[in-house]
Amino acid sequence: MSAPHEHTVQLRWSDPDMLGHVNHARALALIEDARLAMGDRGGGLILARLEVDYLRQLRYRAGERLPVRSWLTRIGTKSLTMRQELLQDDEVAIRLDAVLVVFDVATGTSRPLTDEERAFWGRYLAGARPPMG
Repeated sequence: MSAPHEHTVQLRWSDPDMLGHVNHARALALIEDARLAMGDRGGGLILARLEVDYLRQLRYRAGERLPVRSWLTRIGTKSLTMRQELLQDDEVAIRLDAVLVVFDVATGTSRPLTDEERAFWGRYLAGARPPMG
């Protein structure tokens, strides 16, 4: 099983709501930062589907940096399915599954992954859950 990609995101002063929780849309932007850090490699990936589970409150703490783990659960002909988890206090606060489609901007249509792209993304392919530890 491949290791998940790990990326640390910085909470920003504009992230919390009036109750001191990180706004749900702002949290998705943090997770997107981690997804982009994995590297698109010029492949023109576009987001086709996003399923999000908010598992616990995400509290704003000035200057706090949070880990995001990302890995692939599926590599298809023209798409990838990615699982991401944003953690706070060593617990998963948000878990999402994203379907990313390889998109050809010139034709405005999806296209198959190249062998090079398949090899690049294959290093993040794992089971439904990375090893804990």
